[in-house]
Amino acid sequence: MNESTHNGKWIRYAFLFAAAILWGLSFVVQAVKEVAPFTFTATRSFIGSIVLVPVFLTMDALRKKRGGVPNLSLEEKKNARLTLLLGGLVCGVVICTAENLQQFGISQNMEPGKAGFITAMYIVLVPVIGLLLGKKSGLFIWISVALGVGGLYLICVKGAFSVNTGDLCLIFCAVAFAVHITVVDYFGNKVDGVKLSCLQFLFCGVFSAIAALIFERDAFSFSVLLAHYKAFLYMGICSCGIAYTFQILGQKGTNPTAASLIMSLEASFSMLFGMLIKGEMLSMREWIGISLMLIAIVLTETKELFFRKRTQNTSD
Repeated sequence: MNESTHNGKWIRYAFLFAAAILWGLSFVVQAVKEVAPFTFTATRSFIGSIVLVPVFLTMDALRKKRGGVPNLSLEEKKNARLTLLLGGLVCGVVICTAENLQQFGISQNMEPGKAGFITAMYIVLVPVIGLLLGKKSGLFIWISVALGVGGLYLICVKGAFSVNTGDLCLIFCAVAFAVHITVVDYFGNKVDGVKLSCLQFLFCGVFSAIAALIFERDAFSFSVLLAHYKAFLYMGICSCGIAYTFQILGQKGTNPTAASLIMSLEASFSMLFGMLIKGEMLSMREWIGISLMLIAIVLTETKELFFRKRTQNTSD
């Protein structure tokens, strides 16, 4: 691995790490139970999409100014636009499913820690999906996943673990997030990451708004939305617009399982922000859980010190 490749890898990890921080803080500022799930997802998604428009327009203008725009034929431009549109649609449908299932699960008066634990089970599902697609993960990856699950359990689950309707929503939500990480891994390496993120939230917002008009029309209140504008601005700009764009940029060329482990740190950051902002104290159990998750992430990146030989089918 040359120096530029090595530096690029850590830059991508920094994007994923930053996304986990922003998502972790969202658990502290979110808590908008007065807004129905589809309406909530539609609002945050439209905000996220809108704030990214000037970003990619500025980036395009800078690329043109610097002469960094490739000379493509009309057919190549058409194919590129179709790939971007398809990627935005696919990612939008999947993230729409995941976000709304998460909102429905949390709305069932669920303990936030338990909800975070079930949702973060995508760290197990991502390598499983990879196996189904013919992408093998090495032994250290699976050990890291096991440590990550153990850490999440210690951080999030405090009481008895039973399964109810809200849990089922979050189980399917975890599946959807795992699929989202997989499709981002596919499309993120083919198209502009900022445009992909903008499109996915545009589609997510449209589909959620249609569902809200059908199922939540009587519960809609514009005054309630305005009353919680600070939470929606954070969820739209930071959680959607910035964090999910960081995910797409960070996943380019990154092992999806390693990426999912880094992003699952959102549960740890949620606990830390709760301590800093709300004055909540962390127990020894929670500190051990956070430590296990950090060890899991470090382990995925130090395995080459133990295994120099790699095969084509074993991910970094």
